[in-house]
Amino acid sequence: MFSIEHGFDATVVTLVDEGEGATPPQEDVIVTAFEECVTLTQLDPRTEEPVRITLTMGQVRDLAAALDLPEGVYLRR
Repeated sequence: MFSIEHGFDATVVTLVDEGEGATPPQEDVIVTAFEECVTLTQLDPRTEEPVRITLTMGQVRDLAAALDLPEGVYLRR
């Protein structure tokens, strides 16, 4: 399940893990897309602190391309 919210300066997508089978659900992942970068935020259940990763738009494009490619090393032009 996920939700999408459009704000003034960002679009926020929240990914909710409902668990699959015997696997317990993980913490929600919040994806915030700004004009210049994308951040991924997830609560660390051990410390109760949010962990944030920031991707440049180039890294986001590389990730999107990588999802459809076989194993290997690539250079996007």
